[in-house]
Amino acid sequence: MTYAETYARWKADPEGFWMEAAKAIDWVRPPTRALFAENAPLYEWFSDGMVNTCWNAVDRHVEAGRGHQTAIIHHSPVTHTRREISFFELRNRVALLAGALRAKGVEKGDRVIIYMPMVPEALEAMLACARLGAIHSVVFGGFAAHELAVRINDATPKCIIAASCGIEPGRVVHYKPLLDGAIDQAAHKPDFCVILQREQEVAHLIEGRDVNWHGFQYGVEPADCVPVEGNHPAYILYTSGTTGKPKGVIRDTAGHLVALNWTMKNIYGVDPGEVFWAASDVGWVVGHSYICYAPLIHGNTTVVFEGKPVGTPDAATFWRVIEEHKVASFFTAPTAFRAIKREDPTGELVKNHDISSLRALYLAGERADPDTVEWAQRVLGVPVIDHWWQTETGWPIVANPWGLDPLPVKVGSPSVPMPGYDVHVLDEGGHPVPAGTLGAIAVKLPLPPGTLPGLWNADDRFRTSYLDHFPGYYETGDAGYIDDDGYVWIMARTDDVINVAGHRLSTGAMEEVLASHPDVAECAVIGVADDLKGQVPMGFVCLNKGKTASEDQVMRDCVALVRDQIGPVAAFRLVLVVDRLPKTRSGKILRATMTKLADGVKFTVPATIDDPEILNEIARALEKIGYPRA
Repeated sequence: MTYAETYARWKADPEGFWMEAAKAIDWVRPPTRALFAENAPLYEWFSDGMVNTCWNAVDRHVEAGRGHQTAIIHHSPVTHTRREISFFELRNRVALLAGALRAKGVEKGDRVIIYMPMVPEALEAMLACARLGAIHSVVFGGFAAHELAVRINDATPKCIIAASCGIEPGRVVHYKPLLDGAIDQAAHKPDFCVILQREQEVAHLIEGRDVNWHGFQYGVEPADCVPVEGNHPAYILYTSGTTGKPKGVIRDTAGHLVALNWTMKNIYGVDPGEVFWAASDVGWVVGHSYICYAPLIHGNTTVVFEGKPVGTPDAATFWRVIEEHKVASFFTAPTAFRAIKREDPTGELVKNHDISSLRALYLAGERADPDTVEWAQRVLGVPVIDHWWQTETGWPIVANPWGLDPLPVKVGSPSVPMPGYDVHVLDEGGHPVPAGTLGAIAVKLPLPPGTLPGLWNADDRFRTSYLDHFPGYYETGDAGYIDDDGYVWIMARTDDVINVAGHRLSTGAMEEVLASHPDVAECAVIGVADDLKGQVPMGFVCLNKGKTASEDQVMRDCVALVRDQIGPVAAFRLVLVVDRLPKTRSGKILRATMTKLADGVKFTVPATIDDPEILNEIARALEKIGYPRA
C-alpha cells in the first residue's frame, strides 16, 4: 500500500487504522476501542486493554521459536569489548533482575530511576521494570548531582539502579559519587540502590542502602510478566522546561507498543531478524524508542554502542560497526555526521569498510542541513532520510516512509506527516497560513498512540506548555512551512525565528547557506539584539580540517553567500570562526544560550550541556567583536 493510500486510510478511519495496527501486539486482554476521548483534550489510547511491554519485547520472540536470535549487540570501542545477548538469554536475565527487584518490594506503579551508561544492563533494567509494571525514569548517566536530585524528588522512586561509572574517551566518569550527592540533596530517599560494578571502577557501597547488581539477584525467583492497563505509564522521561524545572513526559504502555511496532517496518523498512542501530543514548528519547523498545518489540537485533563518532578511535568507528554487525538501518544525529565530515572531509575512511549491508541512514535530533545530507549520500551511497519528531511524541511526526513506498527525497525537508499526525502551519493568531509561508507548526488533536498523554503529576503544566496557545492543537515549538507538495520544512525552533526590521527570517535558512561553503564543517545562526533593527543575525562557523581559505576569507564568503541567496534584508554581517559549538549531550546546538551570551543576559548553564568550557570559548570570541554591547 502506498503512503498516500495509507495516510488517507488513517484519516478516513483513525479508530479502525489503529485497531488494525494493534493486532500485531500480544494482548492479555485486547482493547475494545482505540481512542478514549472522554477527558479531552487529554486523550488516551487502548485504555481498557491489558498488556505487558516486556512480554512483547522479549518473551514472545522466545515463545515463537526465535530465542537463539541475537537481541542485543554491545559494541564498546572505549572498553574494547563486544558482546551478544540472545532473546533467550535476555529473557532469563530480565526475569531474574525483575525477581530481585520484586523481592525488595518493587511492584506495579512504583517508580525506578535508572542512571546508567551505554551497557546492555541499562536495557535490562528498563525491561525488568516493564516486566513488573514499575515505571522507569532513565536519567542520562553522568548528569550532575543537582539535576538527578530534582528528578528524584519529582519521580519519588522506590529504587535507583546505577552503574559505578561511565567511560568517556580518555577518562572515567564517576557515577557513584554523583548518585550519593544527589540522594543527599534530595528530600525523597529511595529504599535501596542497585549498583552495577564495572571493572574500570569499583564503587563504595553504602551498607543498608546499596546492593550489588549480581549479588542481590542470587537465589531469587524469576518474575513473570505483570499485565497492566493500556493507559498505565510505561515510563517518565524528563525534558528541560522553560521554568528550570524539568517536565516529566509520560508514555502510556499500549499506545507505545502499537505505534513503535508500526514504525519499524513502515518508516524504517526493516524486517524482524535484521540489525537496527540507533547511535544515541538510553538517556534520550531516541534511546528509549529505538535502542531499547521498538527494535526488540519488532523482533530486530539492536546495537548498544558505547563510544563517539570520532575519537573512539577515529572517524571510521561508525563504518566499522556497520561492517562488523551487518547493520541494515542506521539512525543517528546530523551533528555526528558533521563531526565525521570535519575529520574526514572527502570520506576516504569509508572506502576501507564493507558497508554493503546498509540500506538507509536516518537523521533526527537536530535539523539536517542539506550540505550534511548530500555529503552523507555521496560518501555512503545510500538514501539519507531526515525525519522530525520530539521527546514528547516518542516517534516520528514527519518522515519518509521507507517501508511503504519511498517518496522522492527533498534535501532539507524531513518529508511528509505520518499517519496519526494532522500537521498544520499557523500564524500567531492560530490561523492556517498558505503553502510556503513560515509559521508555527502545530498538530491537530488528538495526537496518535505512543505520544505523551500528559506530564507526570502536572496536568496544568501540560495544558499551558502544549495546548493553550493554539486551542485544538498540540504546539510543537518548531517553526517552518508546508510546500505545495505537502512536504514539511522545519526551519527553526519558534524562538529561533528572528525579526529583522519587521521581516520574520529563519535562522535555519541562513545556516543552510553557511553550511554550503566548502570549508564550513558546522555552523549556527542566532539573532542578537540591535538598537536599529530589533534583531540582526550572527553566524558561528567551525571549519573543516584541511580548509583551503583563510578564516577572514571564509567570513567574507559567508556574508556574501547569505546576501546573495537570502538577500540584503537579512542584514547578515556578523560571522565568527570558532573551534566548537556548545551542544547538549544529544547533539542539539544551544542557540538560546548563545543568544543570551551575546546579549549579555544572565542565564543558568544548561544541565544537558556536553562541555561547559565551550561557553567560555564563545564568550571570548564575542568579546573580540565587542559583544555583549555595553
